[in-house]
Amino acid sequence: MSLEHLTAGILGGLSSTLILHPLDLLKVRFAVSDGQSSIKKNYRNISNAFSTIVREEGVRGLYKGVTPNCLGAGTAWGLYFLFYNSVKKRMLDSNQQQHLGPIKHMFAGACAGALTTTITNPIWVVKTRLCLQYGQISAATTTVPTSSGPNLSNVKEILPESKRYLGTWDALKKVYKYEGVSGLYRGYIPGLLGVSHGAVQLAAYEEMKKMYLTRHNLPSDHNLGTMQYLTCAALSKLLAASITYPYQVIRARLQDQHVNYDGVLDVVRKTWRYESYQGFYKGFSAYLLHVTPNICIVFFVYETVSRAFEKDIKRKKE
Repeated sequence: MSLEHLTAGILGGLSSTLILHPLDLLKVRFAVSDGQSSIKKNYRNISNAFSTIVREEGVRGLYKGVTPNCLGAGTAWGLYFLFYNSVKKRMLDSNQQQHLGPIKHMFAGACAGALTTTITNPIWVVKTRLCLQYGQISAATTTVPTSSGPNLSNVKEILPESKRYLGTWDALKKVYKYEGVSGLYRGYIPGLLGVSHGAVQLAAYEEMKKMYLTRHNLPSDHNLGTMQYLTCAALSKLLAASITYPYQVIRARLQDQHVNYDGVLDVVRKTWRYESYQGFYKGFSAYLLHVTPNICIVFFVYETVSRAFEKDIKRKKE
């Protein structure tokens, strides 16, 4: 398993996260806005969300959860590219082919996604919970939801200390202490379903590169230019996002510390009942603003670092 893919993926994930975390935070907050907690803000739109957070929480509020997000994104992208290229190489070697079809690319992406999700899920739980700490955590209160629907109870309760976090390590310890291993794996099932996102994205990305090379009569190992890579990356990501986004809403809601759901089906049932299909696409506009530059940065850094490794290897062989 070639470590250059791991290194390139880590650098790509870290770069994009450091630049674009505020948009990721907005996506999470919009996604869990289900009307079941008095703490959670109901922002009118993206600009209102930005201004409200800066006014009430300061500029630092836009970077809540950035540490686990960097840790998670770097680890996830590094492992994803490592596993994906390892599985792809094995299939290429066993079939003695130079290019795999879309089904095999999707299979490689699914394998890589499942392994990566299993390893990184606890980091995403911590990242989500830190992103959902509104204002001063010491004075947090929440509405107790009733069976008749959200926003129908006036009963208030103090958010317990077990769900107020001082940082990444504190959140990790408290989730494990008070909720056990199952707490660290909240949202794991929709995360596995979200493997389809990476599978669709990687398959589309590979096929777009193949189409470009075929159209211009270029060899399969030819390195595309920066704009070609970025175009393929952006289009493949938008395609995958449009198809699979609802799993991100479900996962975020399961990981939300302010509301307890009884599982994936409970989230789906309540979201559909109170918010219709629109509930499954909450935060999608913020996600689109985040995902296009995000994937461009990741793939640009990944391809640049990978090519630097390849050139270094060729130079050493010579």
